[in-house]
Amino acid sequence: MAYRRVGRRGVSERRAAPTVGQVVLGRRLQELRETSGLRREEAARVLRVAPATVRRMETAEVALKIPYVQVLLTTYGVAETDVAAFVRLAEEANRPGWWQRFHDVLPEWFSMYVSLEGAARLIRQYEPHFVPGLLQTEDYARAVMEAGTVGQAGAETIERHVSLRMARQKLLAREDPPHLWVVMDETALKRPVSIRSEVMRDQLDRLLEVTEKDHVTLQVAEFAAGPHPGTYGPFCLFRFGEPELPDMVYSEYLTGALYLDSRHEVSMHLEVLDHMAAHAASAERTREILRGYRDRY
Repeated sequence: MAYRRVGRRGVSERRAAPTVGQVVLGRRLQELRETSGLRREEAARVLRVAPATVRRMETAEVALKIPYVQVLLTTYGVAETDVAAFVRLAEEANRPGWWQRFHDVLPEWFSMYVSLEGAARLIRQYEPHFVPGLLQTEDYARAVMEAGTVGQAGAETIERHVSLRMARQKLLAREDPPHLWVVMDETALKRPVSIRSEVMRDQLDRLLEVTEKDHVTLQVAEFAAGPHPGTYGPFCLFRFGEPELPDMVYSEYLTGALYLDSRHEVSMHLEVLDHMAAHAASAERTREILRGYRDRY
């Protein structure tokens, strides 16, 4: 999956986004097929299905069909004990993620993001406009939602979106959290999201609090530092513990998102992140900046 574009779908087409487990096992199925020397068309003939069915399982566009998986693994020469272990993993991967209870407000193109976010060991992010969602207070998140397109859907929908955002933040409080490394533009600190000054004050307190955590690195890209290569827009890079899953980049646009994992695309984004981190304020300088803005409220 070197490139995946996910946008709006009709209601009748909606389905759950793949879990990270499905992505990993789909890749493993492809590797086993290629190692066995079979083309997709040949694997499809064994299953008596179209080659597209095999492709969709390998690219996690559909859930892993257990009977198909068992037949394919046997065809690829996988040992019986290993087949049983793979099937157990596939059954686990097919279980809906916790975020599916928010299916009424969670766009398909973003549910994949939540799945990746929860499985990542390292999350590196550039955010030019707002405080990143994982670090937002409830009132700040609500104000952002009210000002955006979500705000047109009514108070109940806004609250559902806020609840989802707060639920996502639990990953930073779990026993083995990922490392979150954010470069945030100074614009996010200057832009008020509410006429209530306490919203920004509490948000800045929250940012000062998280800078003390070992698994969170926050850097501010100051105006005085001038332009940098990331000024095109926000993006996020995920790194995982599973060797089968490469680094992945997420980039969002108005009605959808891009998921990139080609080595060239990822290396370019990683280079930009490294450049921005080298030129952004240090952790200590970032705390000084946050305290300075906090004093204004």
